[in-house]
Amino acid sequence: MSERRRADGRSADETVSAFDLSRTLEAVSRRASSDVPVARRRSATLGGHAQPAGARPSRLPLAERPPAPASAAWRDGDPVGHRQLADLGSLDLESGEHLPAVRLAYETWGALNADHSNAVLILHALTGDSHVVGPADGHPTEGWWSEVVGPGKAIDTDRWFVVAPNVLGGCQGSTGPASDAADGRPWGSRFPLLTVRDQVAAEVRLADHLGIDRFALVVGASMGGHRALEWAATVPDRVERVCAIATAAATSGDQVASFHTQIAAVTGDARYRDGDYYDAPDGEGPHVGLGLARQIAHQTYRSGDELDTRFGRIPQGGEEPLEGGRFAVQSYLDHHGDKLVRRFDANSYVLLTRTMVTHDLGRDRGGVEEALAGVTAKALIVAVDSDRLFTREQSERVAAAIPRSGPVRVVRSPFGHDGFLIEHDQVGTLVGEFLRDNIRTR
Repeated sequence: MSERRRADGRSADETVSAFDLSRTLEAVSRRASSDVPVARRRSATLGGHAQPAGARPSRLPLAERPPAPASAAWRDGDPVGHRQLADLGSLDLESGEHLPAVRLAYETWGALNADHSNAVLILHALTGDSHVVGPADGHPTEGWWSEVVGPGKAIDTDRWFVVAPNVLGGCQGSTGPASDAADGRPWGSRFPLLTVRDQVAAEVRLADHLGIDRFALVVGASMGGHRALEWAATVPDRVERVCAIATAAATSGDQVASFHTQIAAVTGDARYRDGDYYDAPDGEGPHVGLGLARQIAHQTYRSGDELDTRFGRIPQGGEEPLEGGRFAVQSYLDHHGDKLVRRFDANSYVLLTRTMVTHDLGRDRGGVEEALAGVTAKALIVAVDSDRLFTREQSERVAAAIPRSGPVRVVRSPFGHDGFLIEHDQVGTLVGEFLRDNIRTR
């Protein structure tokens, strides 16, 4: 049976009824009564059983959460979880500075075949990490793309050998500001400026370490998409296919403005201490600044329609905004700010955001179009229709300039930029078909 089509050409299973979305989200939002995000609200019992006494801090009202550590970075001696650690030697940086020792944390799934031709590289977004699949044991969160990667899934680990590194400058095992320098103290304010090209240079070293000369697919979204495109431009002979989702070849003035305010929020926190806060006790780190940066960012991760439909002007629980209380959307942002400070590091947030500020594939390559023209990989460029962070127009620019790219494929979602994390069926279908060579490219 052929699928049903709407008047706008979208299939029934590609869309969410605006009426149903409004009715569902509004009903959920009206149950708001604490600082747990209203879309995931639970009563005091789950399935008839009381919540365990050791419930995660993010499930408690803000006032009841314990003080957050000064940094939630992974440090030597912490549970390793599923991480593997590769020491890759020293690295000269674009800035002219030098990292004397680089380590990347990474995870793998599946098995590398005899001729090493089945490797897939997955590159995470700003506050993501190497933990693409699996439970949270030893990791700050459960796998962030578990619905896309795994046996029988779009990226089928029965066929493909999947590699996911924690980006250079990150805080979940890779060398970054929270790592110890040669003197045994955290790098902190001494950590050098990084660029996307520096990060890719470290990832190329990791591929060498693993014996992978060429990836069947390099895929990334958002900040990970910056690196995916940089891979394809820097080492084109090592990338057979590239998939860039909800990203751009160069950040725009509007994006730089947003990133600038996030950086300012963190560095303007008195407890940031110019980046040297690692010996501060719990509750005395730059939590206010980091949480505020996350709130600024989160407004660009979700669409205006979703926030208005989901929250509108609904007060938070029993609070009265005219008496100094909050609206539910304010509580939602407060929650996400607090949640990030318990799993991330402020210096890494600033450092990685700066790599997005300076991201320009065309730098010293004759411009963006010239750089993209040198990409030899087959390309799948994906945009989210409601994305207000990385726009469809930016994706169109990338697709138009890569010689072996098809037209931009569009994910239909009410959720904005975060659609690449939420719309698993649509994203997974596109990536899976691309891996099977079922998506036509020029």
